[in-house]
Amino acid sequence: MNDAGKSHNQQFGSFKEFYPFYLAEHKNVISRRLHFIGTGLVLALVAYIISSGLWTLLFALPVVGYGFAWVGHFFFEKNKPATFKFPFYSLLGDFVMFFDILRGKVSLKH
Repeated sequence: MNDAGKSHNQQFGSFKEFYPFYLAEHKNVISRRLHFIGTGLVLALVAYIISSGLWTLLFALPVVGYGFAWVGHFFFEKNKPATFKFPFYSLLGDFVMFFDILRGKVSLKH
């Protein structure tokens, strides 16, 4: 079990219930920074794809986003990404955490 009281083996009834678990899986500051960079690059890439019309670049979105996030999990958090068990909530969690970092609700400092 993690600090949020849920494990990867349990189910969540809502994103509101899932998000504390998600945050508990991202305690390491380097991992949070990598998630922030990956999500920021995904947003920038989406803007570029839309403005340029280079729709073939859509394939790069999961590589960019998950590449940074999974490095954070495997090398710094030393845990299994929640994406494997909770793909939709995890994707939403990436964006909510990104904007929580921008608002100062989640720290990128130690």
